[in-house]
Amino acid sequence: MKFSEYHIAKEIKQSLEELGFKRPTDIQYKAIPSILKLEDVLAIAQTGTGKTAAFAIPVINLLHVRKEYDDLQGIKCLVMVPTHELAIQITEVFTSIAKHTKITTLGIYGGVDQQSQIETLKNGVDVLIATPGRLFDLVNQKHIKLRSVEILILDEADHMLDMGFYKDIKYLTTYLPQKRQTLFFSATINEHIKDLAYSIVKNAIRIQISPKDPVNKNIDHCVMFVAMDDKRFFLERLINENPGTKVLAFVRTKVRAERVMSAMQRVGIKSVTMHGGKNQENRLQVLNQFKSGEVNLLIATDVSARGIDIANIDYVVNYDLPDEPENYVHRVGRSGRGTKKGNAVSFCSDEEKPILIQIESFLTKSIKVLEVKKDDYAQTLLYTEDTSDNWKLLMKEADKTKPKKKNKKK
Repeated sequence: MKFSEYHIAKEIKQSLEELGFKRPTDIQYKAIPSILKLEDVLAIAQTGTGKTAAFAIPVINLLHVRKEYDDLQGIKCLVMVPTHELAIQITEVFTSIAKHTKITTLGIYGGVDQQSQIETLKNGVDVLIATPGRLFDLVNQKHIKLRSVEILILDEADHMLDMGFYKDIKYLTTYLPQKRQTLFFSATINEHIKDLAYSIVKNAIRIQISPKDPVNKNIDHCVMFVAMDDKRFFLERLINENPGTKVLAFVRTKVRAERVMSAMQRVGIKSVTMHGGKNQENRLQVLNQFKSGEVNLLIATDVSARGIDIANIDYVVNYDLPDEPENYVHRVGRSGRGTKKGNAVSFCSDEEKPILIQIESFLTKSIKVLEVKKDDYAQTLLYTEDTSDNWKLLMKEADKTKPKKKNKKK
């Protein structure tokens, strides 16, 4: 079934056509009809399967139809998300799909001055996308009233719980009307998430897409066993052997992100970093550089795993394996978005092998091992462009130029 055959407004169909959306993904196909029927939905689907459009398309249609016959007053849809980057990405999706309608959208999040957000709120907003912290602040300051909300959406709910937003979410729901439609979207689910979900949804339609395999089938993923100190050489090689490709590399800490960037700079590879130590303006600048192709290597910590929705990321590199197995899913899901093919490569040191076992247990299957022969491994270290580390190459070249000792005649 094509989007052109759906019973949605022609203005939305026009936007979808301009965006290149022709057929729904599995989660869109299953979720859109239930949302249009005003049913509560609990949806569990892999990262990169089109979850945002799965709720944005029907919600915009519901509000658009109502606005054609009614003068909507106040915020009608509230979308709660865990990170600044995700708030920005979802706001962009709503804005682009609602382009030819009169539905207005605003994203609010911390790290930027709140005054401009307050001014926009005064002019009236139909859809509000918010992180809990900034939403909590503006509700308490009485700049936001939620009694007009008809649709509540929690996206990446598992991550919000991991970040400690459980109490904030429960508290904010007390400001919402009891009679509302609630949509609950997550890539993973556990008992804690189920408790929250069933406390705020009523008779929800439960949708699960490939629950036995949390990794998107469009992603080819493998692991290489590499010593911790040698990882930079293998990242250098991967980039040099795949020129022009977009690479997103995940590291464990912000200090490590900066060190890896410095290592790449020494070998002539331009890169940028994104982590919790950057302010919002800088993070936006970095994302724009990566998105535009000005820079093709982005080195990030897990703070960015849920917020990056950039088309055509060719490789996700787990430079360091994640501490939590679930984060592996969210990291590699930055590649292979929608119907695109993607690649995920993990560098695993000896000390990280216990983490790899946990990840494979979570995935319920083994990750393909990319064998590196001893000679190939040695060549990777030998021919680095890093002038501080190619002393081995210099020594080898020096050996070649040494005159061979002549055998003494007896």
